[in-house]
Amino acid sequence: MKLNQLERLLENLEGFSDPSPLLEQYRTPAPLAARLLFHAALKRDIEGRRVCDLGCGTGILAIGAALIGASEVVAVDIDTPVLEIARRNAERSGVDILFLHHDVKDPDTSGRIGRCDTVVMNPPFGAQQLHADRPFIDAALAIAPVVYGIFNAGSRSFIGSYLSGRGEIAEVIGGLLPIRRTFSFHRDEIREIPVEILVIRRVSA
Repeated sequence: MKLNQLERLLENLEGFSDPSPLLEQYRTPAPLAARLLFHAALKRDIEGRRVCDLGCGTGILAIGAALIGASEVVAVDIDTPVLEIARRNAERSGVDILFLHHDVKDPDTSGRIGRCDTVVMNPPFGAQQLHADRPFIDAALAIAPVVYGIFNAGSRSFIGSYLSGRGEIAEVIGGLLPIRRTFSFHRDEIREIPVEILVIRRVSA
């Protein structure tokens, strides 16, 4: 499958019906999701791998991973109604995904997911809750040796410090996250947020 084909398929997925500002539920744009997934695929971290999408939302990264050859995909989210949207999206896309309703902050979650080869994720940036991305980083490193995540641009030094002794940032790919007016505190019709896809590799003990 080509990059533009994947983008078109992901563009057609159903989005959030009632997004939560506290959970920072913004739709991951198809071009950004496809870029992350294709980069991971080029590094041989998708095809034939067990992939987990932490905080999967409506399932765009999980479904994309399945479409380009992951052997098994696990998608985890705390929001039950959103998981139902993700299930519908997966069914319409013709892919089989294991959806789990768990809180990433729960220490038991990693054990319930099991070992994976790769984590893909677009965690909250921490605009509503400070350091909201940290439990996602912790869970990702607990279950997989490599993580592809979307983070706010300029946060790599903080994340690098947080990873100290556990992981290292192997690559940084720049991008933009267009956010349409979704909540009452949004003033612009659309705002493009600079982001970075960080490739994090776990450090062996």
